[in-house]
Amino acid sequence: MTYAIVEAGGKQVWMELGKFYDLNYIPGNPGDVINLNRVLFLYKQNIFQIGNPCLNSNFVKTKILKHVKGRKLTVFKMKPKKNYRCKKGHRQKLTRILVEDIV
Repeated sequence: MTYAIVEAGGKQVWMELGKFYDLNYIPGNPGDVINLNRVLFLYKQNIFQIGNPCLNSNFVKTKILKHVKGRKLTVFKMKPKKNYRCKKGHRQKLTRILVEDIV
């Protein structure tokens, strides 16, 4: 089992080979190949490497599958006794990527 912990989109994500993940929006077209080079931890063939803060020689090769939207959040603001009510919704733009290789 090979996996890596990668910093992408302001989050630390545990990535395994052949799985897909939803990250914050990455500009690009579906089918584009992206290399994530902020690898913090790597486990491959019973050997692990820890970066300080990241590993310079390793990267994760990913492919953009599609752009999606996250679930809808409702933001409701209210001030009592002032007749102020504001209801808004928000959907985060996400990018679905597939991990092709951990180099």
